[in-house]
Amino acid sequence: MPHVTPAHAGLAALNALPEPEARRELLACCASTAFAAEVAAARPFASADDLADTAAATVLGLTWPQVLQALAAHPRIGERAAGTGRESAWSRREQAGADGADEDVLTGLADGNAAYERRFGHVYLVCATGLTAAEMLDRLTARLGNDEPAERAVVREELAKITRLRVGKLLTAGREAP
Repeated sequence: MPHVTPAHAGLAALNALPEPEARRELLACCASTAFAAEVAAARPFASADDLADTAAATVLGLTWPQVLQALAAHPRIGERAAGTGRESAWSRREQAGADGADEDVLTGLADGNAAYERRFGHVYLVCATGLTAAEMLDRLTARLGNDEPAERAVVREELAKITRLRVGKLLTAGREAP
């Protein structure tokens, strides 16, 4: 009998869910309803990697309004995610590099977030997992120099990275260490 990892058990459960429930679960990974519908419709997935690849490719194919719908669920970098749901908890862990950051860096992030939102009209998004607050600020500052098409491409890539990570978390939800 093959070894069943937590991700395999989670994948089997996701594959078996009725479509409305699968969509609801997938919205925790990316808050675009188009994303959730497309990925739910693509089931069953043969592996966690297959799901992650499909999720990332789906994000990269979203229209800009669909990306904006997903961005609306993300807190500003350096700000604590509100709420008690799993997405809020994931976001807090993803941005853990901002915890205990120097006040100048946190002020820089707040000022940079405001400048970014004025320039691009939406929240600054970066896959913050593993980054320090200073690294997040450096990336924000560099991206302020992008033109609109270049920044939209970066946003899609960052959203795809975040979604790929969250799909993995979804598959191991309830079985991961606190």
